[in-house]
This record gives sequence, structure tokens and C-alpha cells, in this order.
Amino acid sequence: MKRISLCITILIITLTNASAQKKFIKRYLSEKTDSSRRASFMPVPIFRYSQEIGAEFGLGALYSTYLDRKDSTNRSSNFSGVASVSTKGQYNFSLKSDIWTKGNDYHFISEFRFKRMPFDFFGIGNETLFANSDRLVQRQSRIMLEAEKKMFPHAYTGLSLGFENYNFKNEIPGGIFDTDPDLFHRSGGNVAYVGVSQSYDTRNSNNYPTKGFLGRIAYQYAPKLWAGESFSGSVIKANVRNFWSLSPKFVLGVNALFHTIQGKKIPFYLLPQLGNDEMMRGYYTGRYRDQNLLAGQAELRYRYNNRFGAVVFAGTGQVFANGDFAVKNFKPSYGVGGRYFFDPEKGLSVRMDYAIGEKRIHEKRQSGFYFTLAEAF
Repeated sequence: MKRISLCITILIITLTNASAQKKFIKRYLSEKTDSSRRASFMPVPIFRYSQEIGAEFGLGALYSTYLDRKDSTNRSSNFSGVASVSTKGQYNFSLKSDIWTKGNDYHFISEFRFKRMPFDFFGIGNETLFANSDRLVQRQSRIMLEAEKKMFPHAYTGLSLGFENYNFKNEIPGGIFDTDPDLFHRSGGNVAYVGVSQSYDTRNSNNYPTKGFLGRIAYQYAPKLWAGESFSGSVIKANVRNFWSLSPKFVLGVNALFHTIQGKKIPFYLLPQLGNDEMMRGYYTGRYRDQNLLAGQAELRYRYNNRFGAVVFAGTGQVFANGDFAVKNFKPSYGVGGRYFFDPEKGLSVRMDYAIGEKRIHEKRQSGFYFTLAEAF
């Protein structure tokens, strides 16, 4: 009798494990997509790596849904939260939302972030030296709210509000951070802004577009609200993207952006920075920073099946002071990457990219490895 009970127990465990494995394979490895357009919730163990923060570990959650399941053109609304720490002393807590209402008539974006991040500061300009790096610790709080309304087919007009607080500690006194006369607001400060935007968006997806165009320009004004050393000025951001479906498995995407900040005594931490996991991959974020940033990239995407894909990409960009733009100062960026689509129907992916940048005299070639969520653009 005991043997029979033991055999039954083993059989139940085996069948349960087999059933669990089938569910796992169906959910995460099957090439089939869920056509029901139902909501999905996924707790995500966070592991990503970048040269700025090292290896990052934590917990996150992603909730994705359609506010109108009957409308196949309704874009997915995504809500995410992350709590993480990194091997280089960063901690990060953030909540983000990207909401598309019925008929895609309204688009709402929000972000709440609290972050502590040690990083290397190299000075200002497009030709900074690695030998001048100073180790700083940044504490940042950020609140951003944005709303866009569809005024005409594909055309959205928006308003935005934001507040950011920065605090800095210099871990290596006496370096370029202390001695550079062009640095303002070394200890940090507050900035609040109000903005307007205009966009034109014909993409067939907001997560993994295979065709269509997105053009967006935003203007933000920061009034002087605080006494003492505080920033008052303007920020303009322009971003264009276009996608072509070359075949059922190949997509070509191009992306260009321009950021500029204008005003007196601009805080160094508000200057546009070249390099991150989306544009000019391969460069340490903040290695080059100045009043203006101009960059562009192209990416050839290959989707082997609904679950897996690969990309090759190349780009170029530079930062420059007002009146100091020069074609010869563009820097290269190129690399390859892999993709895993954990929600094929919505086009939500995990990506791994390796990128290479310039080789400066007496320095190692700049490069970076990125492991994160969502496409670069």
C-alpha cells in the first residue's frame, strides 16, 4: 500500500512538473501569439548591465493592457515599477506609465524616480579626456507629467510639467570638477519646468514598429523660482524616427535627435549628454556634454520568429557649444544585438546590445554592453 501511495505521489509530481513545463514553454518560448488582446502582468527579476552603473539587480513589474480590446489599432498602455541596486553603488526606484486611451485620442506619460548614482565626470565639451575623470555621487528626484491630445489624424499636441532635484558629492576633491571655471551649480539644485509639444505619429506600433513615421518637437521653459543660484532658461528637443518593412522578417529603422538648452549659468547636470542605451550606444553617459547635442542612427532588425531576433546598428553624433558645430567632430557608434520577445503580440522585448565607439589617442576604444527592456527607439 505504501509503495502504491509512493508511486501515485511520484506520478502526480511528474505530471505537475510536466504541466508546469508545458505552460512555461507555451508562455515564454512558443511562437504563437495571444490574439485575445487580454491584459498581461509580469513580475520581472531585474538584471541589466551598463558601463555607467555596473551590474544592476532588483525587482520590477510590468503591466500591459489595451484600454479598448475591440479596436485593433488601440496602442498598448504600459505600467512599470522598478526597485534596484547596482554593484557600483546605485539605487533606483521608479514608477512609469505610458497610456493610450480609446481611439488613441489621448496619450499620457508619467515618471516618478528617486535615484542615487555614482558616476565619472570628465568635464564639458566634445573632446574631454579620460585622465581628467572625477568620481561624483548624484542624488536625483524627478517627477514628470505629460498629456497629448490628438487634434488631427496622427497629430498630437501636448503639455508637460516637471520638477527635478539634484545633489552632488565629489569623492575626489581637487580634480576637474572643482577647478573647471565653466561649471555652475556644483552642489546641485532644483529645476521646475512647463512645456508644450507637437508630434506626428503614423507608426503601426508603439513598442515594435515595422512601418511608419514619428516626428516630435518639445519646448520647455524653466522659470527662476528659487533664490540664489538657480537656473532660468529654455530646452528644445526634436526627435524623428522612420521605419520601413523590407520583408516579413527585416525592418529598417532610422532615428535622429537634437537637444539644446539655452540660458545663463546653465547647471552642468542639465547639459545634454552623449551616450546611453538608446542613442550613441558604446559611450559612457556624460563622457561628453555641452549646450547642444545632435545625433542619428540606423538599425536593421531581423526577427527570426515571434520570440527571437537580432539587430545591427550604426550611428554618429556630437555635443557642441553655441556656434561651435563642425562636421569633423562627429563620433561613430556601431554594434550588434539580440532580442527576446516576452510578449510577442504587443512587441515587448528584452534586448542585449554590444556597441563600439571612438578610439582616442592614449585611451582604450570606448565600448559598452547593454542588457535592458524595450527597443532602443
